[in-house]
Amino acid sequence: MGLDEDALEYHRSEPPGKIAISTTKPTNTQRDLSLAYSPGVAAPCREIDKDPEAAYQYTAKGNLVGVVSNGSATLGLGDIGPQASKPVMEGKGVLFKRFADIDVFDVELDHDSPAEMIRSIRAMEPTFGGINLEDIKAPECFEIEETLREEMDIPVFHDDQHGTAIISGAALVNAVDIVGKDIEDLDIVFSGAGASAIASARFYVSLGADRERITMCDSSGIITRERAEAGDVNEFKREFARDVPEGGLADAMERADVFVGLSVGGIVDEEMVRSMADNPIIFAMANPDPEIGYHEAKEARDDTVIVATGRSDYPNQVNNVLGFPFIFRGALDARATEINEGMKVAAAQALADLAREDVPDGVVKAYGDERLQFGPEYIIPKPLDPRVLFELAPAVAQAAIESGASRREIDPEKHTERLEARLGKSREMMRVVLNKAKSAPKRLVLAEGGDEKMIRAAHQIADQGIAEPILIGDQSEIWETMEKLGLSFDPEIVDPDRDNLAPYADRLYELRKRKGVTRREAEELIEDGNYLGSVMVEMGDAHAMLTGLMHHYPSALRPPLRIIGTADDAEYAAGVYMLTFKNRVVFCADATVNQDPDEDVLAEGTRHTAELARRFNVEPRAALLSYSDFGSVDNEGTRKVRDAARELRGDPTVDFPVDGEMQADTALVEDILTGNYAFSDLDDPANVLVFPNLEAGNIGYKLLQRLGGAEAIGPMLVGMDKPVHVLQRGDEVKDIVNLAGVAVVDAQNQ
Repeated sequence: MGLDEDALEYHRSEPPGKIAISTTKPTNTQRDLSLAYSPGVAAPCREIDKDPEAAYQYTAKGNLVGVVSNGSATLGLGDIGPQASKPVMEGKGVLFKRFADIDVFDVELDHDSPAEMIRSIRAMEPTFGGINLEDIKAPECFEIEETLREEMDIPVFHDDQHGTAIISGAALVNAVDIVGKDIEDLDIVFSGAGASAIASARFYVSLGADRERITMCDSSGIITRERAEAGDVNEFKREFARDVPEGGLADAMERADVFVGLSVGGIVDEEMVRSMADNPIIFAMANPDPEIGYHEAKEARDDTVIVATGRSDYPNQVNNVLGFPFIFRGALDARATEINEGMKVAAAQALADLAREDVPDGVVKAYGDERLQFGPEYIIPKPLDPRVLFELAPAVAQAAIESGASRREIDPEKHTERLEARLGKSREMMRVVLNKAKSAPKRLVLAEGGDEKMIRAAHQIADQGIAEPILIGDQSEIWETMEKLGLSFDPEIVDPDRDNLAPYADRLYELRKRKGVTRREAEELIEDGNYLGSVMVEMGDAHAMLTGLMHHYPSALRPPLRIIGTADDAEYAAGVYMLTFKNRVVFCADATVNQDPDEDVLAEGTRHTAELARRFNVEPRAALLSYSDFGSVDNEGTRKVRDAARELRGDPTVDFPVDGEMQADTALVEDILTGNYAFSDLDDPANVLVFPNLEAGNIGYKLLQRLGGAEAIGPMLVGMDKPVHVLQRGDEVKDIVNLAGVAVVDAQNQ
């Protein structure tokens, strides 16, 4: 089956198309419906009638964008008309929702004239918080956008013009820095003089480029003053007419610093690249085939050649999805009246800055584990990088405020928290913990400090102010890795081969001498990062510890259990996962430590898991799980769960609701819990799930994660005397950073 047939099957499978409407409020009861429609809907209507701005409070307008087109210049297909362009507009809606959680109505208008387009779009202002113009041919698109921007009080943005301009502008900022040139000194050549080319040229001027050093070529050659005076070019091309001799693209490219291709494939050859200035920058963005192939451009000369294209199979893809969802997100959140030049520049600068940051493991995996590090092969972030939302949207919103385009003030920190919540409950929950950690950072020892992921995590931990990281490992190797990764920070390093470990060996010997450890063995063991880190925490030289990235869980857990041990009020440790769903959070214990716990272990694990939930600002409701509901099956397995629940309910120090034994659906489904078991101490579904043994816990959390679509954070170790958390082998940098935040909050509580 070819790509075309795959695409047709994708679009026609039930339900046809790619988008649908879903409700955001309950509609299960007669009361729900009376609130949603008649008579309840009259109340918000009256409020909006008194104050039109109240529409943003009582309706979806503030998160609704209209994607509007007449299909006159559709995605490389040309003028195919409004109805044939509908799949593209639906696709645009998918991207808005996927990347920035913005809802979209696609509107295809059967209009040919700019005046008709303007009249129809202007009339839709009460419906939308913003308008994304799409696939409208030049030069009509200029008139339509400019008129609507003047006459409408919501953002109007023609992505075909400005999207490419902003993304390639970010790439230009970084490319210029890499080749050691100044943007105001660049000689820039454009191939193509349509909407995106003219908008990009204008935007480069906003970034600092010299308008007089921009040469634009259309299908007839260089756009010169002579051609402009002869009426050979339209008013928009005339803006970039130069007082130079006539010629073709090859003439224009001689000694040029930058080539910007927004035309057709294959019109640039290697000789033309060789004619350019030293260390040229080539943005060959024609789709699907660039003006010159990526490899041909790179191999045309021996110096540094920075190449960007519109294709995903080459480095430096200029993809508009890096811009429009996040620009609109920032504009909508600021309730902006427009998307102005300052907001566009802020977006480009935020993109450029993000490309210089360490790239998350998840992004690297999404792109086939290719190395992504700032340099000639990586000058703009990848479209699937989730950080783009958190960098661009706040930058755009702040620029809207500073330029006077915003109708509301925004707290930057709360704005970031709301953006994280849009991408999933786990980010929202972790933000609570990370903010607590930043309020009083602690010394955190990373026992496997020589590992690249640990070093990258240490950089983020230090940069975000979560903790003061201490890396255990070979100092010279750590510095070498930091240099290779381009990480500029100065972590504390404990090198077992260089530093004096005698005090730690003494303490290890003191703790374990009656457990069979000799003085010589203590000196050998202390060179192991897990033992050394554990002793450092036990002695107070560090407040918390992370390990486990390079070890099996039991072997990583053994040293801290032997050295630090459990807390005074705990006999057992337990491993807890926090699972986050769209509108729900549950804590699952024990998933990593105790294989066959008795009732005392289950009760203790429940107490500690409830304490952990409160660190995430979640009030615990605990259910001890079994395959039995309140005595419906009586055997040794169900009895221990029942006894643990009874012990907890009778403990006056337990200040949270707890019950069991119960089946998982009883614990989680309100109708079953309150309908069949009204006597239960739980009056709402549980958010702390205690499994009867390790096997059930491990299977349960993984099923919820894989089939239920939950995001998992953990395992978090509870019950230890001092904060220690054991990672899973293969965890990503973000997992290390998250557990670092949990460890610091643990230390703060102690």
